[in-house]
Amino acid sequence: MSPRELEQLCHRHSAALFSFLLNLTRNQADALDLLQELFIALSKRPEQLQSVRNERQYLFRRAHDLGVDLIRRRETRNRIQEAAVQESIELFAPVHDPDGDEYRRQLTVALGELPPEQRSVVHLKLWEGLTLEAIAETLEIPLNTAASRYRYGLGKLRERLRPLYEEIR
Repeated sequence: MSPRELEQLCHRHSAALFSFLLNLTRNQADALDLLQELFIALSKRPEQLQSVRNERQYLFRRAHDLGVDLIRRRETRNRIQEAAVQESIELFAPVHDPDGDEYRRQLTVALGELPPEQRSVVHLKLWEGLTLEAIAETLEIPLNTAASRYRYGLGKLRERLRPLYEEIR
């Protein structure tokens, strides 16, 4: 398959494939990445299309496989992260004053109420001391996503814990 033929193939099917992938992944960036991954794979091994009777059907099947693989990888990563959070690990050093104990208990509860994505970023930033760049790399997310998850997570913690903080202060 020549580069021109590949370009025509992409032009004929990319809108429908993008729509399909967007519906499958529910994320525009993921859909675009998967679409690009699909056509890059075809450009590297164009012989894949030689014995295909229905190129559109073949492309949808390949797009589906890529989408399902992405979803499975993310679900596995999310399950692992969630299991780590659910473990009854004491996150904070014990404190001997009752107010500190209550604040620590409430902080643990408040962290548990954060969405897993925000909780992971907040934990890595505050307790592991990672930079936002390192967090983005670790969690395989864009830097801006890591920063916004951190900001939103801190905001929720602040809102949730402010009354308790003012009470014990």
